[in-house]
Amino acid sequence: MVRENRTAWKAKYFERLGECLNEYDRCFIVGVDNVRSSQMQKIRISLRGQAEIVMGKNTMMRKVIAGLVESKSTLEKLLPHIVENIGFVFTKGDLNDVRQAIDGNRVQAPAKSGAIAQCDVVIPKQNTGLGPEKTSFFQALSIQTKITKGTIEIINDVPLIKTGDKVGQSEAALLTMLKIFPFHYGLVIRQVFDEGSVYSPDVLDITSADLLQRIMTGIANVAAVSLAAKMPTAASVPHSLINGYKKVLAVALGIPDYSFPAVDKVREYLKDPSKFAAAAAPTEAAGAAKSAAPAKKEEVKEEEPEESDEDMGFDLFN
Repeated sequence: MVRENRTAWKAKYFERLGECLNEYDRCFIVGVDNVRSSQMQKIRISLRGQAEIVMGKNTMMRKVIAGLVESKSTLEKLLPHIVENIGFVFTKGDLNDVRQAIDGNRVQAPAKSGAIAQCDVVIPKQNTGLGPEKTSFFQALSIQTKITKGTIEIINDVPLIKTGDKVGQSEAALLTMLKIFPFHYGLVIRQVFDEGSVYSPDVLDITSADLLQRIMTGIANVAAVSLAAKMPTAASVPHSLINGYKKVLAVALGIPDYSFPAVDKVREYLKDPSKFAAAAAPTEAAGAAKSAAPAKKEEVKEEEPEESDEDMGFDLFN
């Protein structure tokens, strides 16, 4: 089979990448260090129908993007991230689903000399099964050992490599002998391009609960500042009303002849403090019954206790 010349191949590549950049509004910028061709083929197969992978030289990618910037200005944000050995994973589907498919195609690999450690590597205490002639490897790395039944035994757990360190030749040889494969290689998502925005993949880990928590924290901060500055806002008005209502109750309690339903109920509780315990008892009993409930539901339902709360049965608008 005659291979097409380089000019024709480059023209097809420019056309393909240009079509993807125009067709897709979302993509991952992925690092492809230490990814073999066989592994890349498996990744392509697993993403078939979900995403399209486009690799290439950085200079060619920049050239294609530069030619499309006039018609699609948001693509300019991709240029600063086209560094080192990277590629694109274009998709129209859910970004989290595609990310899970990408992360699920990582393969275990041995530590190679000169590679940057992806994680901390700890050698557990164990009987290595190696003969005494291999003691020099452990001595070179200051690993305490002893000879047990003619084999080398590591006495304690040994932190060998830290994240970000370069793997030395001795460390790589020792891990290979011990058949420890500490690293996992695959496509590494570096940035996410989503309808003109570029952000870290960590953003995809944010859940609705996280967003709600941040919103509630912000509202609480706004309410606190508004109350301190005596400036009414939508966040502070409920607190102001409740505080005002408490003051009204306090004044009413100080006037014996003044009466309305809410303050009368408070007076009853103050005259007989045992009612506080009586009001709290149904709530505690309900909680205890719920925790001690049997697995099977009883045919006869118990009567639900009357609802009672710490506000003694009245709210802001009673």
